[in-house]
Amino acid sequence: MREAVVGIDIGGTRVKSVLMTPDGGVLAETVHPTPDRVGDQLGELAAKAFVELTAQADEAVEVLAVGVAVPGLVDDEAGIGIWSANLGWRDLDLRGAVAAHVDVPVAVGHDVRSGLLAEHRLGAARDADNVLFVPLGTGLASAILCRGRLVTGSRWTGEIGHVVVAPDGPLCGCGQKGCLEAVSSAGAIGRRWSEATGLVGDAEEVARRAEAGEAEAVRVWQEAVDALAVMVAPIVAAVGTEMVLIGGGLVHAGDTLLEPLRAALRTRLGGRDDVVVEAAALGSRAGSLGAATIALDLVGR
Repeated sequence: MREAVVGIDIGGTRVKSVLMTPDGGVLAETVHPTPDRVGDQLGELAAKAFVELTAQADEAVEVLAVGVAVPGLVDDEAGIGIWSANLGWRDLDLRGAVAAHVDVPVAVGHDVRSGLLAEHRLGAARDADNVLFVPLGTGLASAILCRGRLVTGSRWTGEIGHVVVAPDGPLCGCGQKGCLEAVSSAGAIGRRWSEATGLVGDAEEVARRAEAGEAEAVRVWQEAVDALAVMVAPIVAAVGTEMVLIGGGLVHAGDTLLEPLRAALRTRLGGRDDVVVEAAALGSRAGSLGAATIALDLVGR
């Protein structure tokens, strides 16, 4: 019987789950829309993922643990979701909710920090020990690897998405105006372009139109890139980051995103060209594989 763990990534729009072996092999995976009031259904979702994944596997498996990765403020050790602006919960007992429905140990972690662990062990950061990871999805946060170890200070570690970069900017889900997340996240880019043009489109549509030179798309896109660079540059300088790893759905824009970001960072870092800016390798699976990674760590695999 093959040993494996279940990793569940609770996102703003999708719940992604994976059945992963200790060596990083993926035996099965599922993707479902995130339900309304997902916090009230977390245990049932985990149990459903557990059953679906093991049923999909081509061989018998022994599930050692379940890992759950969520956005927002997270107390990893206590297993508590302190606050999530996008998912609408406060002080949610994540570990307890899942543990009531599965008969294995449960690990809880921040989705971005867990994703960086997965990228470091399985993806684009395998050869780097000083990394800043910034996934651009429905929301926006970050994680830092310094000398091969995750930086975890207070509960606010990595929450760059709710730093105000444009005081008169668009309203953020947290209630402030002009947060980085309200300007540079994938959700914000599509929303801001749609509001400006009256057309319906997401960030990928904006990227295509920006690449084609459409003025309004170029404006929204460049404002997002510039705001991201303004935030990232001092982190890189202060922490000694050698690699900036960009993940999330927006990374599919490729050099339409990465080239202007590289240029903007060079400008803000005084012309330095020693900071590598790359696309994350694990794509939309980073969160679920990260959740599986913290599950493996929990059981010492």
